Amino acid sequence: MSEHVFETEQVYPALGKVEIAPEVIEVIAGIAASEVDGIAQMRGNFAAGVAERFGKKYHGKGVKVDLRDDGVVIDLYCLVQFGASIPNVAKKVQENVRQALWNMTGLEASEVNVHIVGIQFEGGKQEQGVIEQ
Repeated sequence: MSEHVFETEQVYPALGKVEIAPEVIEVIAGIAASEVDGIAQMRGNFAAGVAERFGKKYHGKGVKVDLRDDGVVIDLYCLVQFGASIPNVAKKVQENVRQALWNMTGLEASEVNVHIVGIQFEGGKQEQGVIEQ
């Protein structure tokens, strides 16, 4: 488990504290973003690619979580399907991630930043920008 955890005592402070690892938030955000129509896939890093080649599904790929004093900041790196409205898809991703995070953890995201790093065409061919995670 990571050395950084988010502690919350929102629900039952008399019973103790609840610690949520950033990896859990990454998985929640990654799945919530992938569910949005228009998102072709999430852009993973090298480690996620290696893990998937060995058969391990990594649902947190393309997600970076930063736990700050003022709240949780989530950065998502996505490929959009060709023809989808990028502003509409990005807004839906932000809304879906915020709602999923709130429903599952009771945490409010202070920022949900969507980075569109490429376009996926129908044949599976990808055109990606210069931005790499």
